[in-house]
Amino acid sequence: MDSFEQAFKIVVGQEGGYTANPADPGNWTGGRCGEGACRGTNWGISAAAYPQLDIASLTLQQAQDIYRRDYWDKAACGKLPASLALLVFDATVNNGVGRAIGWLQAALRVPQDGAIGPGVLRAVEAQTGNGFRLCAEFQANRLIFMAGLATWRTFGDGWARRLCELPFEAFQMGVVS
Repeated sequence: MDSFEQAFKIVVGQEGGYTANPADPGNWTGGRCGEGACRGTNWGISAAAYPQLDIASLTLQQAQDIYRRDYWDKAACGKLPASLALLVFDATVNNGVGRAIGWLQAALRVPQDGAIGPGVLRAVEAQTGNGFRLCAEFQANRLIFMAGLATWRTFGDGWARRLCELPFEAFQMGVVS
């Protein structure tokens, strides 16, 4: 199983199947509670991000194709060490590609230009032997953002568990360099 398949299995396991909780802004085609239609989220694919899709009928294979094209590939996760790739990938799905890349760049202390280019990859490589710190810094950036969301009171318990569990999953995917 390659890194994407491993990461997909973990992330889709966190995301689960179909839900249409009206308190979740992601379930609404307008991206805010009460805006547009409440079409839900399925396999982590939300109506807010994909308002044109029939979310309830989305298959796991369709979700996997979307995950690879719109999250894994856009964040260049295939160029990152597997453990770090999982953390970045999960953040892209849950919080957006731009935010995930920004958190990685902040953790690396490189300019935040929203792209994983040669400079970012060199900075990741320079962290060899210090990967645990890099992963922890990335997760801290993500936690600070998520805890500040208005929906933290409703969904924070699940998000906190997810953020705490992911580093252990990442470690199992491969030794953090």
